[in-house]
Amino acid sequence: MSRMCCPSMLLWSLIAITAGLPVLGHPPESSPPQSSSSPPAVTSVRLPRAHAHNDYLHKRPLFEALELGFGSVEADVFLQGNELRVAHTVFDLRRERTLKALYLDPLKSWIRDHGGQIYPDGSGIWLLIDIKSDAEATYRQIHGQLEEFAEIISSVRDGEFTARPVTVVISGNRPVEFMRAQRFRLAGIDGRPGDLESNDPTHLIPWISTDWKSHFRWRGAGPLPAEEQQRLAEFVSRCENQGRQLRFWGTPDQREVWRQLWDSRVSLLGTDNLNGLARFQREQITTEP
Repeated sequence: MSRMCCPSMLLWSLIAITAGLPVLGHPPESSPPQSSSSPPAVTSVRLPRAHAHNDYLHKRPLFEALELGFGSVEADVFLQGNELRVAHTVFDLRRERTLKALYLDPLKSWIRDHGGQIYPDGSGIWLLIDIKSDAEATYRQIHGQLEEFAEIISSVRDGEFTARPVTVVISGNRPVEFMRAQRFRLAGIDGRPGDLESNDPTHLIPWISTDWKSHFRWRGAGPLPAEEQQRLAEFVSRCENQGRQLRFWGTPDQREVWRQLWDSRVSLLGTDNLNGLARFQREQITTEP
């Protein structure tokens, strides 16, 4: 049975997030459990172009993606009082499902248990944090929490980038000017196509992300039209020339689309079907010359 909400309930929920009060509304019919405390087995094949969209909705957030070798995971975050809660909507907020509990603590433990790294080849992982509440207030809290884990988080101090196993990117409600003014940062900004016109360094804007449906009508049926193929190639070329990752959200989650994005050299392919995309990307890696 679907749940209905009235405007007054929604207004109260938004107020509650800011004030740190309980959020009204019925809980989801099923809620994915938190990450297991036991570290998963390290995959033999890392998939740097695999991005786990809404990773926290899986039964074992973070760990399923790590087991499959994903190079990137995504978490939506709301600020509720002084807590950063991970959820898809305000009605899904749960006290125990925090950024620290689902991602930061498990990543620290994983790195400790695996010789100081994420994957055997020494490569790291992207953590995309999508801010769903007030941009600056939420980011300030994120920055404070990242400082507690600074030994595993890539950082920028006075324009100098230091790589560590986890590199954080801020998406959603992004406090762009606030972050640009920071002398010490533990995160970069998820850019938009307009940022390709800027001279911002890649440590500030390492990614360019945009809605697939805003640029392309193709949904996977038949070949990608020539005009859209050219548009996609231009996106890829400009990002590659600037050293930025390219990601589209809202792409149809199907093999035909993955094939087009892969062959077009799109940096990050997002999915909710972790096993399907992992299987597809392994096939491409093993067949490439």
